Amino acid sequence: MSTQAADTSVQTAIVVDAPVQRAFDAFTNEMARWWHPDHHLLDGPVAEMVFEPRVGGHVYDRGADGRECRWARVLAYEPPHRVVFSWDINTHWELETDPEKTSEVEVRFVPEDAGRTRVELEHRHLDRHGDGWDNMRGAVGASDGWPAGLRRLADYLVA
Repeated sequence: MSTQAADTSVQTAIVVDAPVQRAFDAFTNEMARWWHPDHHLLDGPVAEMVFEPRVGGHVYDRGADGRECRWARVLAYEPPHRVVFSWDINTHWELETDPEKTSEVEVRFVPEDAGRTRVELEHRHLDRHGDGWDNMRGAVGASDGWPAGLRRLADYLVA
């Protein structure tokens, strides 16, 4: 696909060995258990990751020292089939406070059969980040970006 929308987004998918509800719950409520431990903005140890399960909620890290880093806002919450959250991180991998300069991550959970789910992720509107957005697209689309995150999710579900 060679549309501008495709050029400013990253898509990846994986089939996981879990029913739709289990895959959705693991992605949202158990994010800290599969998220890469080095992919946090806080300095120092992260005590927990919180995904507030509602539109208007946040996704944030809480450090062992009590500091919080709210790096996403929940834009759509439709269990167990779909969740959309903002990516409030700028091209320097720091918090972005202007919602006009943030991208979106949509995750869809599609049943393959009773015990398997296709997890489809689209990180879109990366151009909203401004100068350097294509470097961010490259980073989140690289093998150690979202594809690795979904592999970690799949591994977590079978552990």
